[in-house]
Amino acid sequence: MIPQTFATHSLPLADQFEAWRAWYGSVFDSTPQRSVEEGFCAKVSTWILDGFTFSQVSAPAVNGIRTKAHIRRNPIDHWVVTAYRSGTTTIGMPDASLEPSLGVPFVVSLADEVTARRSNDNDRVALHLSRDRFQPISAILDAARGQPLNTPPGRMLADYMLLLERNLPSLSREDASRVGDAVQAMIEACLAPSVDRLAKAASQVNVTLMERVRRAVAKHLRSPALGPDKLCREAAMSRSHLYRLLEGEGGVARYIQRRRLSESFTLLSDAANTLSIGSIAETLCFADASSFSRAFRREFGITPGEVRAGCLAGLRPTASAIADEHGIKTFADCLRSF
Repeated sequence: MIPQTFATHSLPLADQFEAWRAWYGSVFDSTPQRSVEEGFCAKVSTWILDGFTFSQVSAPAVNGIRTKAHIRRNPIDHWVVTAYRSGTTTIGMPDASLEPSLGVPFVVSLADEVTARRSNDNDRVALHLSRDRFQPISAILDAARGQPLNTPPGRMLADYMLLLERNLPSLSREDASRVGDAVQAMIEACLAPSVDRLAKAASQVNVTLMERVRRAVAKHLRSPALGPDKLCREAAMSRSHLYRLLEGEGGVARYIQRRRLSESFTLLSDAANTLSIGSIAETLCFADASSFSRAFRREFGITPGEVRAGCLAGLRPTASAIADEHGIKTFADCLRSF
């Protein structure tokens, strides 16, 4: 899918903030925390889906406010689920105030007055959920308003949002049309977990946990201590759940070995990498060069030496459309277009 993207980087410095303010103008009003003459380089990418949008925002420090006047002029009443990756923010509502920690999602409603004070550069992802599409979980979302979801299920929801961000660009429109049900099941399971809700969202939960495992393995790929215990701690899951999750991958040890072999293939395919095959094997925690070469050949059908020789010989080893469609000119148009 191609997101609707709005960015100020190409504009003259003095015009950047006013362009950003106009983009959000009918939904929020914005005030800068530094002189507009210094510029306001910001970017928002929004994927328009079935009854909701997913946005990724990077922006400098700014204050935002949604007042009763905004609500009267533009009565969009979506729920917003947000998770910050960087920046410090204070959110104010009529009956609550919070300072969400990084990686901890929270819920607000655009039917309410809301203020946001972002005191430094920030990066965040957000789901805007229409009430018609997500009516079955309206009570759950309303109950969660104004509360930091700093629980294991809440943090899993934040991880799921990051997984959405990673995969939405490669989704076809047909696949994207089915994402809404998955998002609803995941929100329901994370905000009000029960046996039935967790079972309903099992596939989304497992995909999210698998992404945690993938990140943990990538982070510790060159550590001899990488194994079930470390993965359980990093991914916040039990050993039995980890084994079930990786059963289809051939088990924990096999999954780790395949990721290390994949990394070795990348290193051997890089003409600028001068490490010997033995050094690569040692770096990636194989017992010796011989066992590494045997495992490499079983995995790829070719030896490490052949991959490197082919690389040195110059051979490649093998082993804004939405805006036009919807007439989108502002953020409010994104929220009305589904």
